[in-house]
Amino acid sequence: MSLKEQYFKYSIIILILGLGIVIFFELIPFLGGLLGACTIYTLIRNQMKHLVEKRKIKRSIAAFLLIMETVLCFLIPISLVVWFLIMKVQHINLDPQVVLAPVEQISVLIKQKIGYDILNTDNLKSVISWAPQVGQMLMGGITSLALNIFVLIFVLYFMLLGNDKMENYIMDILPFTEKNKLTILHDVNMVVKSNAIGIPLLAVIQGAVAMLGYYIFNVPDLLLWGILTCFATVIPIIGTALIWVPLVIYFAIIGDWWDAVGLLIYAALIITHVDNLIRFVIQKKMADIHPLITIFGVIIGLPLFGFMGVIFGPLLLSIFLLCADIFKREYLENNNSSSRTHIKRL
Repeated sequence: MSLKEQYFKYSIIILILGLGIVIFFELIPFLGGLLGACTIYTLIRNQMKHLVEKRKIKRSIAAFLLIMETVLCFLIPISLVVWFLIMKVQHINLDPQVVLAPVEQISVLIKQKIGYDILNTDNLKSVISWAPQVGQMLMGGITSLALNIFVLIFVLYFMLLGNDKMENYIMDILPFTEKNKLTILHDVNMVVKSNAIGIPLLAVIQGAVAMLGYYIFNVPDLLLWGILTCFATVIPIIGTALIWVPLVIYFAIIGDWWDAVGLLIYAALIITHVDNLIRFVIQKKMADIHPLITIFGVIIGLPLFGFMGVIFGPLLLSIFLLCADIFKREYLENNNSSSRTHIKRL
């Protein structure tokens, strides 16, 4: 390769990297919608192939039908849950004095029980003063969610229209052998399905089990705490304890020891073990993902990708480990075999 050809080659590489970085940072506000489109495409791509190749339905019509399926099965349920939480937040009085009054009563009760004031009023006032900013953050989050839903639908439609060309293009640019390309795509497909189906299914099952316990032990506002428990299942290590532990403490503070002890036993024996059992069964059924990959993947993914980090965090970590394994098999093992052969000859 001549010096001029090398110049053109490396100039193009630098140009691609530079523009890619700029485009990535500009697309960060829409990252949730883009990742959501990729996730749903992975789940419904076989349906698209079936409709076009088997049923002989026009590609644009098939894409439109699958978009409608996505809206009905994914987006409307998520929007209803968000709408329910928004309605609950709207009924919360954010006046600091109104919010502070019951908290001060709880502080007095705790002081009477243990003789120590663990809730400082000045600190509570400082925390409550942030309430209006929390409301503004929620409204900003709602706007971002609506925008990302639009991006998701728009991008997903064109991904479905050009699915064959897109997949062939990705296969061409992957820097692996044909065998390793197929391995990576298979593993990515399995990990996405495991997390995109398994984690929401786990959340719904565990939320339903928790709601049963909340109903038995007289937890107020049953549906709200059940939905919050569903969301808490994605938090590594702590999980649903983030919801039921404060409820147990609340019952203990108000002197309702029957419900406090009952909910504690139910949560420790039923809710926690259902989490472990269902998580093991679902992820073993869909993809053999080590629990540590899921835990650390979620820890990595949530700050990077937001809520979609629940899916793409473990996926990112799995791809990293898979690439390391491919490098080991392609290069290190061959070199080690050659070295061992050379040593034997000596």
